[in-house]
Amino acid sequence: MRTDLHTVRVPGPLAESGFTLLLVCTGNICRSALAERLGRAYLDEVLGAQAGAVRLVSAGTQGVVGSAMHPHSDLVLRGYGAAGGDFRAQQLTESIAAQADLVLSMTRTHRREVLRLNPRGLARTFTLREAADLLGLLGEHAPDGRGFDERARGLVQAMAEVRSRRTADDNDDVPDPISGPVEAHEEAGELIVGTLLPILGRLAAMVREPEDVARAAPRR
Repeated sequence: MRTDLHTVRVPGPLAESGFTLLLVCTGNICRSALAERLGRAYLDEVLGAQAGAVRLVSAGTQGVVGSAMHPHSDLVLRGYGAAGGDFRAQQLTESIAAQADLVLSMTRTHRREVLRLNPRGLARTFTLREAADLLGLLGEHAPDGRGFDERARGLVQAMAEVRSRRTADDNDDVPDPISGPVEAHEEAGELIVGTLLPILGRLAAMVREPEDVARAAPRR
């Protein structure tokens, strides 16, 4: 099912938001690029003026620096009501990885590369599909914290704590569509929609949730 999304707003510098979500693939022109712009459009639609509470960025382990989004991925993105616009790929660096509060990679190989650059980030670095599964294991878990940023980081910590309850396998990877036809990009897009949007939906609910309600929510 396709989700209609509004045109994205271009995110600002990394320091502008208290909670940063980093998306990683190889070249940063297909999967992570699509995920960034799709996610930004989703947050703009569901949060409006509050959308800046979550900062989305993307990078590639072998980034095609300065390149626009792959035309097939851009076409898929347009099918969801968003667009690549002035997107430009960037290279993943130690600094980018270290500043992220949550890192979602498209494959286990990308996750290993993120951790090579930033070993201290283990508890906040997951594959996208792994993170979606872990969020499901948490159910309605409501983390403690004052304000959205602190509670969002608490959610990431809770995801790390239940990591041992699932087994990683080949299904953790979103296949690279770069050499394939537009249908391969559509399949990647469907996987990203099915895994990223539930994560963003949980974060969006936390943005909207009054702090006193969050503190009163039952704990698991």
